[in-house]
Amino acid sequence: MYTDASYSQLPDPVRQSAFYDSVAIKRGLAWVIDTIIVAFFVLLALIFTAFLGAFVFFALWMVVSFIYRVLTIANGSATWGMRLMAIEFRDWRGERLDFMQAVLHTLGYAVSVSMAPLQLISIVCMFATERGQGLTDMVLGTVALNKRA
Repeated sequence: MYTDASYSQLPDPVRQSAFYDSVAIKRGLAWVIDTIIVAFFVLLALIFTAFLGAFVFFALWMVVSFIYRVLTIANGSATWGMRLMAIEFRDWRGERLDFMQAVLHTLGYAVSVSMAPLQLISIVCMFATERGQGLTDMVLGTVALNKRA
């Protein structure tokens, strides 16, 4: 875990609190938007598979969601929902996430949503920690920030 603030290049949550204002709520709204987008892509996949994908619906949803999240995070450090909410991920150095970090972050997200207690703990952490980090963020040293103006 990257928890030592002295090595972090991220904005200080006390002195630069504007980077963290309302981010947890924006992440929640972004999640709703992203879920709608993924549902649209899953519906397309169902149509293109002549609805045979319905037999493996949960797996189809997870694969589509995983691909969507990895590609959008790797190509802008934010999902489309996060971009609409004007937030983005940064790593512990303050840099945008690269492809491997996007894969790891999405994998952590997938594990969390697969186990309700982990997801609930992650949500509580987003509201309770000074940087608004979920479990995956704490493990990877990432953080969601308001975009720089």
